[in-house]
Amino acid sequence: MKKALFAILITLLVSLPATAKIVSKPVEYQHGGAALKGYLAYDDAKAGKRPGVLVVHEWWGLNDYVRSRVNQLAQMGYVAFALDMYGKDVWTTDPNKAKELMGHLQGTPLLRERASAGLDILRKNQLVDPKRIAAIGYCFGGTTVLELAYAGADVAGVVSFHGGLTAPKPEDEGRVKVY
Repeated sequence: MKKALFAILITLLVSLPATAKIVSKPVEYQHGGAALKGYLAYDDAKAGKRPGVLVVHEWWGLNDYVRSRVNQLAQMGYVAFALDMYGKDVWTTDPNKAKELMGHLQGTPLLRERASAGLDILRKNQLVDPKRIAAIGYCFGGTTVLELAYAGADVAGVVSFHGGLTAPKPEDEGRVKVY
C-alpha cells in the first residue's frame, strides 16, 4: 500500500507544470570599440513577443540597484534590458569617480550613440516586440532617456526619474515622436 501511494505521489509531482521563473543574464556587446556588458531579464513563462523596457543606470553605473529594477520589470511581464553606458564592469560607489564617468558622456554625441546601441540590443532580442519598447532612466539615466527622445529614437515613450532636464538642440526640432 505504501509503495502504491508513493508511486501516485511521484506521478503527481512529475506531472505538475513547471513553475515560471525570471531568467536574467549579462549581455556583452560592443560600441565604438568599447566592450560593454548590459543585463537582461524576462519571465520564461510568457510566450511570444512582449513589450521591452530599456533601463539606463544612474551615474554610479550598472549596479545591483539597476539589476533589481530590471528583475522587477521582468516580473511584470516585460523583457527588460539595462544598458551599459560606461564599459564592461565599470561602476563605482565614489561620487567623485561617478562624476568623472558621467562627465565623459554628458553633453557629447557619445551619450546618444551609446544609449542607441543599448536600445538596438533590446530591439533585436527575439522575445521583444520592437514596436512596443519604452525607456526609463534614473538621474543620469533619466537625462539619457530624454536625450534618446530628442534624438527621435523609435520608442513608445521615455520616463525620466529625477533626471537632469536638458534642452533639445536646434537640430532636434520635430524629432520627439508624439503618439
